[in-house]
This record gives sequence, C-alpha cells and structure tokens, in this order.
Amino acid sequence: MTTELHPDASAVLTTWFGSDAIVEPIDPAIQRRWFVPDPAFDEEIRARFGALIEEASGEGLRAWEESARGALALVLLLDQFTRNVHRESGRAFVADPVARGVAERAVARGFDQVVPFAARAFFYVPFEHGETLALQDRSVALFDALASAASPEQAKGAQELCTYAEKHRAVIARFGRFPHRNKVLGRESTAEEEEFLKAGRGF
Repeated sequence: MTTELHPDASAVLTTWFGSDAIVEPIDPAIQRRWFVPDPAFDEEIRARFGALIEEASGEGLRAWEESARGALALVLLLDQFTRNVHRESGRAFVADPVARGVAERAVARGFDQVVPFAARAFFYVPFEHGETLALQDRSVALFDALASAASPEQAKGAQELCTYAEKHRAVIARFGRFPHRNKVLGRESTAEEEEFLKAGRGF
C-alpha cells in the first residue's frame, strides 16, 4: 500500500470534500452539493473531470487503488461524478459495476477504515446503488457497521445513512430494480411501479 496520491485524485477529493485531506467536519454547503442537483456544479465536474471519468470507466486508473484516498477518489469518479455529468441519462449508471469492483477491493483491504469518518460511506454507496438484493444486503450491513463505529457527534448522520440504505433495500426487495431509472434506461414500468413513481418515491 502506498500513501502517495496522484494529483488528479487529489483534485477529485478536493472538489468533493473541500480538501484532499478530508478535514472534518465537512462544510454543510459542500455536503449539500452531494445531494441537491446543481447544474453549475454538474458543469464544473463535466469540464474538469469528464475525460478522467471516461478513463476510469475503462478501468484505466487502477494504480489509484494502491492508496486508500486514491481508491476513494476512483470510487467518486465512477459512482458519484458519473451521476453529475450524466444526470437524467442512462449513462449515469454504466460505470456502476466498475465502481463496485473498486469499492469491494478497497473494503477488503480495509481502506474504508483509514479514511476520515465523513468519507467512509462513499465506499459503501456503490453497493446501495446495486439492483440486486445481495448488493442491498451488503450495503445495509456496511452502513450498520458504520453506525456502530460512530462517535456520539457522528451518530445522527450515520443513522440517517442506515435509514437510506434500508429504504433502498426495500425498493429492490419490492421491485427487483429502481423504478425511477426505467425511463432513462428504456425499461417499461409496471402499473405498480407507475403508482410508486407518481407518489414521488424512489432514489
């Protein structure tokens, strides 16, 4: 394992967390960009990292996996930045299997345990994004372990992450897929899925 961080990986982490050292607590304004669509932020990521995302999607940045922060940056490129760049498009999900591979190898090496707590969840989100019950079970187990390791100050946020993981699992247990992806992936929704979507549910 190396602690050396590629400059592009440093830029990814700084864009997402405010610094490549991932100093806690993370600024709430930065955290808001993770969950609230922002066209300007999407365009910033597209302009700065679009080519890098394509390279990562073709598994061309495997050397980043030799450090915990490098692996984290690679997961962010493949699992988060893809969703910014390809929002409302089926291309948002094409790198998910690659992201899960990176995340699985990182967790196996214990990299999730050595990054700051605020960043640890991003090693687990690729499993939460999976459309199989096995992946959802893995996600829930990882987020439960995260909550168990949380300090009193971190407990509320960690429990919220567990709740979201359980809600994602419930959708897959019910439908076997995420209905909100159907349109962009060219999948026909069932009547039950249509009702689910009309109620404003989904991830």
